[in-house]
Amino acid sequence: MVARWMNVGQASGPKVVVVMHPIEAGRAITADQIKTIAWPSSDVPQDAFNRTSDVAGRISHVSMIPGEPVLPGKLAPKGSTGGLSSIIPAGKRAITVKVNEVIAVAGFALPRSYVDILVNGKDTNKQPFSRTVLSRVKVLAVDQVTTGSPDKPKLVNAVTLELTPHESEKLDLARNIGRLSLVLRNDLDTTRENSTGVRLSDIVNPRGTTTSSPAKAAFSRQSLGPEEIRGTSRQHVANP
Repeated sequence: MVARWMNVGQASGPKVVVVMHPIEAGRAITADQIKTIAWPSSDVPQDAFNRTSDVAGRISHVSMIPGEPVLPGKLAPKGSTGGLSSIIPAGKRAITVKVNEVIAVAGFALPRSYVDILVNGKDTNKQPFSRTVLSRVKVLAVDQVTTGSPDKPKLVNAVTLELTPHESEKLDLARNIGRLSLVLRNDLDTTRENSTGVRLSDIVNPRGTTTSSPAKAAFSRQSLGPEEIRGTSRQHVANP
């Protein structure tokens, strides 16, 4: 698709503003990052800009690559000052949580990736548990960086996440009752987790299995009374 955009520069038709150099989300677009090219009349993107002066100085709401047409939906509202607040969609919030290199998926949780959030804590009976509290959460920034390369994982101290107001409340409570972990997921996977969580008994004694410890076996033999051993045979005898 990008190749098609780049090739239309030789066509005759109305002018369309396209990206000439990469544009980062949350940054003001400079005049040298954009240009106008002729676009086939039958294929002009809806609401496309035709003058660079209408775009220069505006804040980009998303990252854009060379050859891409600049459209109104890709720009933050006029008057935006840039930064993280400019890339938060309407109705969403940004909340930052502290992490370490292990919890942050060893640096692979990058801006625009998606994660599930787990909390590991203890219930009202002081029993350990782990549960997915939020599913398919978008990462807005790592530390203070809103862009990142999947080929260059970065160890960070904090991750900023895009949430609804209610999800923000859940995360705020979760991080106060236990340790949070991030689980990286495929960008195209839109499924939502609806897990009841895992408890200690699910690990040390999974459902459908039985345990038999030496102490338990010894107790069982004692409960059956004294034993008489003859050679290699063993049998229980009645209590006197």
